[in-house]
Amino acid sequence: MRRLLLACLLLGSAHTFAFDRQQVEGYTLPNGLQLLLKPGTERGHVAIRLVVGVGLDDFGCEDKELPHLFEHLLFSGIDGGGEGDLEDRMQALGGEWNAYTSNADTTFVIEAPAHNQRKVLDLLLAILTRTQLTDANINAAKQVVEREDGGHYSHLQRLLDRQDLGHSASNQLAVELGLKCAERAQVGHLTRDQLETLRKAWYAPNNMTLIVVGDLDKLLPAYLERTYGQLDPVDPSEHRPLPQIQHTAASHRDLVHGWVGDGAKLHWLFPEPVLDDQHDETYDLLKDYIDWALYRQLRLKHGLSYGPWSEREVLGGVGFLSLNADLERENLPEAEQVLQDLKAQLLKDGLDAKVFARLQQAAIARQAWAVQGNSALADYYWSAAGDYADGRFGDPVKRIKAVSLSQTNQAMREVFKQPGYWRIEKPLLSYDALTWIGAGVLGLIAIVLMGVRRYRQRIVE
Repeated sequence: MRRLLLACLLLGSAHTFAFDRQQVEGYTLPNGLQLLLKPGTERGHVAIRLVVGVGLDDFGCEDKELPHLFEHLLFSGIDGGGEGDLEDRMQALGGEWNAYTSNADTTFVIEAPAHNQRKVLDLLLAILTRTQLTDANINAAKQVVEREDGGHYSHLQRLLDRQDLGHSASNQLAVELGLKCAERAQVGHLTRDQLETLRKAWYAPNNMTLIVVGDLDKLLPAYLERTYGQLDPVDPSEHRPLPQIQHTAASHRDLVHGWVGDGAKLHWLFPEPVLDDQHDETYDLLKDYIDWALYRQLRLKHGLSYGPWSEREVLGGVGFLSLNADLERENLPEAEQVLQDLKAQLLKDGLDAKVFARLQQAAIARQAWAVQGNSALADYYWSAAGDYADGRFGDPVKRIKAVSLSQTNQAMREVFKQPGYWRIEKPLLSYDALTWIGAGVLGLIAIVLMGVRRYRQRIVE
C-alpha cells in the first residue's frame, strides 16, 4: 500500500518530472510485473509498451520463429470474434497497435487517447489471457509469418542460402563464423503444444515490463495492481546463451547480389573487443569518428563514394564495427587501398584530438533533442530498460563525457589490430561483361551459320 500511495503521489505531481526524462516511477508488483510510469509532455495521449522477455535467440535454428508466430496469434481474435473484430474494438477506442519480435524480446506497441488508456490496457490483457490457439488461427498466423519472411521458402532459396548466396554481407559473415543460422527458419512444423508451452513458460508477469508514458490516469497504479497484478507468475525460464565465434571465416569474399550492374558495396567488418567501461559510448564515438574519416577520404579527397558510412551491429553474441561504401565496381581496388591507408594512419597517429572533441560535443548536444514526445520516450525506456535503477535511467550525457580520447584510441587500436573481414556485394556481371558475352554469342552464332552455309555449298558442288 505504501508503494501504491507513493506512485499516486508522483503521478499527481507530474509537472515536477515532466522535463527530466531520466526520472521514472518504477516498481514491481507482487507477481513480478515490472512497471515504468512516466508523465509525458503531450496531453491527451499515452504510449504503451508491453515488453515480454522472449525473443528469437531463445530458440534453436529449427524453432526460431516460434515467438514470432505466437505474437501473430495474439492478434487472431478473442471471445469468438476474429482478427477483424479485434481491430474494430481497438479502433473504437481510438487507438492503434502493433507488435515486434526481436532477437531479445517481444514487444506490443500501443498509441492511445489518454481517456481510454485503461480500456486499451483491458483489451491488451484480454488478448494475453483469452486468445484461443485453435488450428484455424494457427494456420492463418503461419501464412502471415511466412509472407513477412519473404514468401514460400523454395528449394532454390535454401540451396542459395547454403552456398552463402542469399545473405547480406554481415549475415553471410555471421553464418560463416557460426553466429547465425544458415537457413531461414520455417513455421510449418511448429505445433500447438509448442505454442502452449511458450505461453506458459514465457508470457508470465515476472517476465514482463509494462511501460506507460503520457497523460497518465491518476488511478492507473491502482488499476494495474487490480488487473495485471492478478496474473500468475511462473518459475523463470533460462535464456539460451548467445552464440560466440565458433569457426574461422575467409578474410575476403565476393558475394553475388543481382545479375547485371556496375555498382558494388564494399564492407570491412571487425569484431569489437569488450571494454570494461563505457563500452557502447566509446564505440559510438569511434563510429562517429570513422564516419567523418570515411567521408573525408572516400568522398571529398578521392571521389569514390557519395555516401560512405560505418555501422555497429550485434551478430549472435558478438558486436561488429564495419566500414562501408557504395562504389562503382571498377573502383573497388582503389577504395580498398584507401581504407587500408586510413587504417594504417589511424594506428600510427591515433585520433585527431580536435576532431574527437568536436564529435564528442556533438554527441552530447544531440541528447537535448534525441528523445521527443511520449512515443519516443516509451521507446527509449524500452531500449534502455537494463539501465534502470533506483527510479532513474542512467544519464547518457555523463557516460559520453566520461569517454576520454586515450580510451577511444585504445579501443580503436584493439579493433584495427585485427585483419578484419572484407565482403564485396556486386552483381554477377557488369554491363561491359554482358556486352562482351553478347558479342561473343552473336559471333559464335555467325561462325556456326557461315560454317553451315559452306558445308551446304560443298554438298551442292
